Amino acid sequence: MTQKLPTFNITPSVLLVVAPYYAPITNQLISGATEVLKGASAKIDLVEVPGALDIPTVISLASNDFSGFIALGCVIRGETSHYETVSSESSRALSNLGLTGICIGNGILTVENYEQADERANPRRQNKGGSAAIASLKLIELKNRFN
Repeated sequence: MTQKLPTFNITPSVLLVVAPYYAPITNQLISGATEVLKGASAKIDLVEVPGALDIPTVISLASNDFSGFIALGCVIRGETSHYETVSSESSRALSNLGLTGICIGNGILTVENYEQADERANPRRQNKGGSAAIASLKLIELKNRFN
């Protein structure tokens, strides 16, 4: 990641909320996010949930306990319309939570196939886990500035 990370007067605490259905992909997302968070000296915690649709619920439940959140998971298009439901509803719910002032980096990949997921998750390539961590940290910084 080449972006400058924010600095904080108080150590931010960040919860990674992970749907590990595609564990090799989510492990890469976790690695990328963790590397960025360590670079910002953030306190890191992690919880796993059954699926991507469950991520917003856990973020809502823990919203008073952490400075920010990172949603990590992978949804790969299949043979049914389930992909559209999971992709749009998890994204919508995260956006709605963000509008309430919760600082969320969205690292839920929505892709056509496993190869696309691997390219996006790999910390040495697109590093979408790291990008989600940067988004969460920037939102925490802005929330601190405006509150």
